[in-house]
Amino acid sequence: MDYVKAFVVGGIICVLAQILMDKTKLLPGRIMVILVCTGVVLGALGIYKPLLEFAQCGASVPLTGFGYNLWKGITEAVDKDGFIGLFRGGFQMAAVGSSAALIFGYIASLIFKPKMTK
Repeated sequence: MDYVKAFVVGGIICVLAQILMDKTKLLPGRIMVILVCTGVVLGALGIYKPLLEFAQCGASVPLTGFGYNLWKGITEAVDKDGFIGLFRGGFQMAAVGSSAALIFGYIASLIFKPKMTK
């Protein structure tokens, strides 16, 4: 049942992003920023944590989960370190995911031949 919940919630998030891509003239980069900021706002309102507990990876894997993760890291760092936590917390919580994306992207570029468009 956990797989079904994760699939449904993650699918709904992806469908909403696809609707934004299809029905608006927003560029993909802006839609990504909207998704991250939505995760931050929903985290601040206390809505994203129950969704994360319900859907687990279905809510943590999409970009909204990345935004929630940034918000969570910043709030924990501000509670611990004060004002400097605004700058430190997001980097600490997102470092592993960002590093993995960079490393796997680099490995993929070594294995496959990237094609640059002119």
